[in-house]
Amino acid sequence: MAWSDMELQVFLLILFLCLTSKRCEGKVNHKPSCGYPPSQWCRTLEIALECGVQKQCLELRATRPNVTVPPVELTLYYESLCPGCRDFITQQLYPTWTLLRDILRVNLVPYGNAKEMQNAVICQHGEPECHVNLVEACILHTTSHEAFHVINCMESASDVLTAAQSCLQLFAPSVRWENISSCVRGPLGRSLIHENAAKTRALNPAHTHVPWVTFNGMYTDELEDQAMSSLFHLVCSLYKGGKPPACTGALRKLDRSFC
Repeated sequence: MAWSDMELQVFLLILFLCLTSKRCEGKVNHKPSCGYPPSQWCRTLEIALECGVQKQCLELRATRPNVTVPPVELTLYYESLCPGCRDFITQQLYPTWTLLRDILRVNLVPYGNAKEMQNAVICQHGEPECHVNLVEACILHTTSHEAFHVINCMESASDVLTAAQSCLQLFAPSVRWENISSCVRGPLGRSLIHENAAKTRALNPAHTHVPWVTFNGMYTDELEDQAMSSLFHLVCSLYKGGKPPACTGALRKLDRSFC
């Protein structure tokens, strides 16, 4: 299976840390034989040990900023099959979050321009979108930290729904697809969509289109224009704490030794 851009990015960063550290014993294993994609090698100590990258993960964490102020909170109100929403997620939001996840908290609300009727939900792009909105709401509820990886994987695919199960298996292997299906078919899924509908209706000002983005609970046309053109720089400017190296362009010098 081919690696995603993010998997390759995390692997190369870990490889770089290995090569530039004081000691990197033995040959570099270019793809550790563990059951997790590279994007999750440093998620927990247990995974790092299983994948043989504990030392590199510790050095990677040392490059992160000492967060002493709240992160920028971005909430995206979107529709799963809206082309503009898919582009924003895959081309702006996910790459920005990948680089700035220590200072950016992302909340996803799949519902958008749908209309909640007495016994049904009517979606702008038809019943398939209603179903995918429901699937993504269940994934967000069930998979916690891995949810954004799964949803970006889905939204990057040519067929969002068909990709759902394989994306879940890749980025959240501990979650069974049957759990998502049960949520989609049962009262929990309906409750999650109703909750998203209520959140969307409560927007002030009311949303007029999607994607609709708020920062720390606030929406302005100016913020939206900046988010759509250069989200990365906007998040860096909104964060009130010490800027991480990604924002300043500063390089962290690692100790090196030669033989």
